[in-house]
Amino acid sequence: MKKTFIFLLAALTLAGCSKPNDRSRHTQWSYDATIYELNTRQFTPEGTFAAAEAELPHLKELGVDIIWMMPLQPIGEITRKGTLGSYYSIKDYCAFNPEFGTRADFESFLGKAHELGMHVILDWVANHTAPDSKWTENEGWHYRDSLGNLMVQYDWTDISKLNYDNKEMREEMLKSMRWWMDTIGIDGFRCDVAMEVPTDFWEWAFADLRKDYPDMFALAEAEQPDLTVKAFDMYYGWELHHIMNGVAQQKKTVEDIWDYFLKADSVFVPYAIRMNFTSNHDENSWNGTEFERMGEGSDAMAAFTYIIPGMPLIYTGQEYANNHRLQFFEKDNIDRNENAHQFGMYRDLNHVRKENPALFSPEKGAPIVRIAADNDKIFACARTLDDNTVLGIFNFSPDQQTVVLETAPYAGEYTCICGKQVTIGDTDEITLKPWEWLIYCK
Repeated sequence: MKKTFIFLLAALTLAGCSKPNDRSRHTQWSYDATIYELNTRQFTPEGTFAAAEAELPHLKELGVDIIWMMPLQPIGEITRKGTLGSYYSIKDYCAFNPEFGTRADFESFLGKAHELGMHVILDWVANHTAPDSKWTENEGWHYRDSLGNLMVQYDWTDISKLNYDNKEMREEMLKSMRWWMDTIGIDGFRCDVAMEVPTDFWEWAFADLRKDYPDMFALAEAEQPDLTVKAFDMYYGWELHHIMNGVAQQKKTVEDIWDYFLKADSVFVPYAIRMNFTSNHDENSWNGTEFERMGEGSDAMAAFTYIIPGMPLIYTGQEYANNHRLQFFEKDNIDRNENAHQFGMYRDLNHVRKENPALFSPEKGAPIVRIAADNDKIFACARTLDDNTVLGIFNFSPDQQTVVLETAPYAGEYTCICGKQVTIGDTDEITLKPWEWLIYCK
């Protein structure tokens, strides 16, 4: 589910974000990680846990570290959308959608993922339930109108909004989240429309869970600074994503990107991880594939998500160049092009991320520094940590561009992501093809 989110710029928020709390570090396995959003229904022709398990070695080869599973629970039937319904209309928090398989099937999937060294987080829908959830039988657990009818939000007519003024409901929500960690063994949560749930609930719930699971990982579907102070490890880079779409469409500029970084650095705590992406389930289904939105610039934008601070996301099928909008409420397989160059591209980018500590997520990675360029179509940056430096140079235009870069602080011998050895001087003149990008490491 998606909504346009804005930064909170109030002085109180800024003051609260200025001091790290006791948990100002993330689990160690997250710093060099790439996250993969797995849409079980569309990932394989079978659309099952068992079929997805068979694909895990390919995700390992791709370089995936964290698998974010879209919701796995049974879907409500009252006011269901489409034939199969929305993942986000949950009927029973502690059960499995039979469309995908059994609990044993998922436990086998989870065990295989762990065996391969990957971690699995579950998409958690805490804002609402399906209208036919048993929770609706509990007085005061949901919002109701003056006639006692369950209330919905926006155009989400297949859900009923929960009332966080109710203490019993809060406790049962935490109990359900704990069941997935205690009994099933997942590694954390991606929390749907996290800004619609009170921040104090997330802080309370995650503080409780982290007593037993200090290495759990939490991703907020929100771009709200206060959520990252105590509760969440990572947030959605929605605003940057929209700027990237704009740059690819020549409606935004390189300067807009740098302005965004200045803004984000001023409102988020320095240890907050931004999730950088060119697609996800919302963007793909409702706004189009990365090829629709970004055209020939889609590869450059994908590489860009690896060079800037944060963590890159790959959505189901991007590695196979899926080029159609996946239906949200029906079975609709990805276009699986086994020969697509994107698989190798993402694999190489994941390797570069892991091999260069400068690219690690905050607070272990390096800050991004602008390299002076005499061409405003070129985004050029450096990230340096100790003796590791990574340079990223991107032609964000549909035309060939020549640029002179002021690279004196970074002069030396580098290896290109393509494997070629290059020498960077005090200044460097480079000509780049339309949408060409270069990554140099030393």
